[in-house]
Amino acid sequence: MKVLLINGSPHPKGCTYRALSEVAKAIEVEGVETQIFDLKTGPFESCRACGYCKKNNRCIIDDAVNQIAELAEESDGFIFGTPVHYAGISGAIKCVLDRLYTSNSSKLAYKPGAAIVSCRRSGSTATLDNLNKYFTINNQPVVSSQYWNQVHGANVEDVEQDKEGLQIMRQLGKNMAWLIKSIEIGKKSGVSLPTLEEDHEQTNFIH
Repeated sequence: MKVLLINGSPHPKGCTYRALSEVAKAIEVEGVETQIFDLKTGPFESCRACGYCKKNNRCIIDDAVNQIAELAEESDGFIFGTPVHYAGISGAIKCVLDRLYTSNSSKLAYKPGAAIVSCRRSGSTATLDNLNKYFTINNQPVVSSQYWNQVHGANVEDVEQDKEGLQIMRQLGKNMAWLIKSIEIGKKSGVSLPTLEEDHEQTNFIH
C-alpha cells in the first residue's frame, strides 16, 4: 500500500513540505509506503479544454501531470498540500489538479484523499474547501483529522512551534493509513466498489 503526497508549494523544503513530512512519517509508522512529489516552480499550464486526454488517457501537455497520473495508478491514497495564496490554493497545484482530474480521474476514484494547508495567518479554511472539492466530485472518501488540516507559520521554524498543527498532521497520517487498510480488507473480503449508474446525468439549468 502506498500514499502519494503532492507538495503544491514553490519551496521544496518550506512550510507545506514540513507538514507533509509529518503526515508521511505517521503513515510510514503504520506500515504504509509514502512518496512526496514536489511541484517546485513549474511552469504549469492551465487546462486547454482540447479533449486530447479523452482519447489518449493523458494530457497533451507532457509535464508533471502525466508523471503524477502514472504514480496515481499504483497509489492507494492521496494527500494534496498547498500554501495559501490570496485565500486560495497555489496557482501551480490549481493547474496540475485541474488537468489531472480532467485527464485521469479514474486513477484516483474510490481512493481516499486528504488536503493540507499551510498559511501565515488566515485563508486556510477557504483553501481547504478548494482542495476538498476535487475529492468530492470524484467518488473519493475524504480523510479528516481531529481539527482542520492546517499548519501556521511564515517559515519552517514557525511551523515547528505549531504543536497543535503538527499533531493534526500526525493524526491525519494515522487516519489515512487506517482507512486504506480498511478498504484493502474489504476488497479481500469480497466487498466490491460501488457501481456507477450507466448514464452520467448532466443537468443544464438553462432549460
